[in-house]
Amino acid sequence: MRTVQVDGQHLSADDLAGVCSGPMHAVVTDEAMARVRASHDWAVRLRGERPMYGRSTGVGANREVVVEPSVEAAQALLVSHATTAGPIRSAERVRAMLLVRLNQLCAGGSGVSPDVVAGLARLICDDALPVIHEHTGVGTADLSALAATALAMQRHERSSGTDPLVLGTDDALPFLSSNAAALADAALGLSRLSVAARAGLAVAALAFTALGGNLEAFSPAVERVTPMRGARATCRAMRALIGSQASASLRIQDPYGLRALPQSHGVLLDALAALRDTVDAYVNAPSENPVVLPDGAVAHHGGFHASYLAVAGDTVRNAAVQSAQLVIHRLTYLSEPNHTGLTPFLGDGTPGASGVMLVEYVAAAALGDLRSAANPAAVQTTSLSRGVEDAASFASLSARQLVASAESYELLVAAELLTAVRANRMAATPPTETLRAVLDTCADLPTAVADRDLTVDIDIARRLVSKLTRFVDLQLPESSWENELD
Repeated sequence: MRTVQVDGQHLSADDLAGVCSGPMHAVVTDEAMARVRASHDWAVRLRGERPMYGRSTGVGANREVVVEPSVEAAQALLVSHATTAGPIRSAERVRAMLLVRLNQLCAGGSGVSPDVVAGLARLICDDALPVIHEHTGVGTADLSALAATALAMQRHERSSGTDPLVLGTDDALPFLSSNAAALADAALGLSRLSVAARAGLAVAALAFTALGGNLEAFSPAVERVTPMRGARATCRAMRALIGSQASASLRIQDPYGLRALPQSHGVLLDALAALRDTVDAYVNAPSENPVVLPDGAVAHHGGFHASYLAVAGDTVRNAAVQSAQLVIHRLTYLSEPNHTGLTPFLGDGTPGASGVMLVEYVAAAALGDLRSAANPAAVQTTSLSRGVEDAASFASLSARQLVASAESYELLVAAELLTAVRANRMAATPPTETLRAVLDTCADLPTAVADRDLTVDIDIARRLVSKLTRFVDLQLPESSWENELD
């Protein structure tokens, strides 16, 4: 079981992906608990001095209705807001949501009591995961997911024999005021896509070698033509993978599947970096409404309206399509003897052999899913609660689509890996030392080329994708792009 120090300031998307696959031990720092306590003390004081949404009023269109603060009213709010529907979310996604919410509370702006923070930490440590359904919100706080979490937390405390934890006036609405579920999905989708995108460069280098590509497409001159970070990093990574001594291509210029890689894959790398910045900022921000900061500042605001997250997620999914459509093109080239000098579909030479033909079909189906999921969520809107809440970011939808897109993109990379490995094994000219190491890493892929069911091969290739990042991380460390591009 991994231990996570939670301080409300330093949680990252990479942390979430690294620890939420299994149970974890969450430890709240003393400094974080001091911020929680200060915010709570101010919230209790201010509630007696001025109207505060959700504490002394109703919520939504009931914001003008004065409500006598009470535990009963707080519990009624939680029960009503736990209404939800849809499939049940995986344990990994729920753990990530809980850790995001704990860290946000530790940022010190919600006004919840320290007992609530301690109770949520115990829920995480005991891996007593609440049942969270798919439909949780519209990008203006994941209300039903967090209401269900609050109720589960109370039940867990009772069943554990500790002092009963009951969320009261200063706890109920503040606990719900977060996009923690959307942020969790965005972090997990981001991590999986980042791995596949990095590995995808090693795979593209294998395909390039088998196809006798023209190295000019990745030359320093191209870095001046497309001076964006992702494109420049792609050029440098490909030169390092392929080597400066690559054999001269017979083509003056390659088809787009090879030639436009810096532009089409680079935009994905840049979009992933922007999404990482967005997620890291949100998971450490006290975005509750109203916010009550430890210094006593209070504001009713729209910080929970997660437009930044929705737009960043949409951008990644669209960029993934730009990269993925070149994967399909390279699969087509690898099946074509005029490009490879090998047998059609990399078959065993038997007349009419299908070889890897159906791998391309599987990849095309995944591309269809990827394109469908790229439909922008941020352009949607709705009007809810008697017209008072008259806009929505739909960041929750954007993040769910990101999780689905990560799986589709990973499958495309795996399909190209299977095909490119076969092509390099069949080719007469060996690749560079680096690519020979890549091929050695893929030794689990079967060597037989006679026609057969390749389902197992695809599954093996999917498991190999994450192992290829080490060959690209040396050239493309995401945390130091500034140094890489200086």
